[in-house]
Amino acid sequence: MTFDPNRRNLVRNSIAWGSATAIALPLIGHSFAQEPKKEEPKKSEEKEPEVTATEDLMREHGVIRRALLVYYEVIPQLRQQPLKVNAGALQQTARLFRAFGEDYHERMLEEQHIFPMIRKHGPEFQKYVDTLTEQHNRGREITDHVLAVTNGGKISSVNAKPLASVFESFVLMYENHAAREDTIVFPAWKKNFSDKQLDDISEQFEEIEHKLFGKDGFDDAEKRISSIEMELGFGDLAKFTAPSPPKM
Repeated sequence: MTFDPNRRNLVRNSIAWGSATAIALPLIGHSFAQEPKKEEPKKSEEKEPEVTATEDLMREHGVIRRALLVYYEVIPQLRQQPLKVNAGALQQTARLFRAFGEDYHERMLEEQHIFPMIRKHGPEFQKYVDTLTEQHNRGREITDHVLAVTNGGKISSVNAKPLASVFESFVLMYENHAAREDTIVFPAWKKNFSDKQLDDISEQFEEIEHKLFGKDGFDDAEKRISSIEMELGFGDLAKFTAPSPPKM
């Protein structure tokens, strides 16, 4: 049998190539292993957007309105089963309304910072401010009354029906009051300032809130009204979904 020299060269070359490959592969793997991993750029921590001054005022109205809804929801029970009314929950609601709604939101923000500026907008706005201030004062009288009537742990039958009427008129007054502030007074007030000035005012409002309530004044107020709603059975928003209208 004759041996083809070309075939011998082919075998020799194949062995040499295989050996070279066997040596090269670990080296390639080693080079990949040595290459440092590229770290993915860290995403900058997203900061929660700051609450603007007008947004702050309006969300505070949200807490106040929820307190008013507590008053509104107990009106039928005050008239029909006054001894079953949770006087303690109403006392807590009135205390929250006094501290957060009247002493802070009304006295410290609206009456000191909003109303003086609005008065400068002319006679129509001066009249608005006079009426709003009068309603603030009336609301404080009503809160005094609620605190007094609910102080004993129970509401007597003598006080129950009058309190129901007080709640009806108070809720109606304040719903109109807050609606006018949100749609007329606050937008007119905001127009007096640049964005930078509004940012400064927001910080000022926040400082006032922190001095009165600590770091989380609004959050604490929202938690308190949520707790009261749960205690009275008003915590489920679905409860307030309106029924379908009659079919025509």
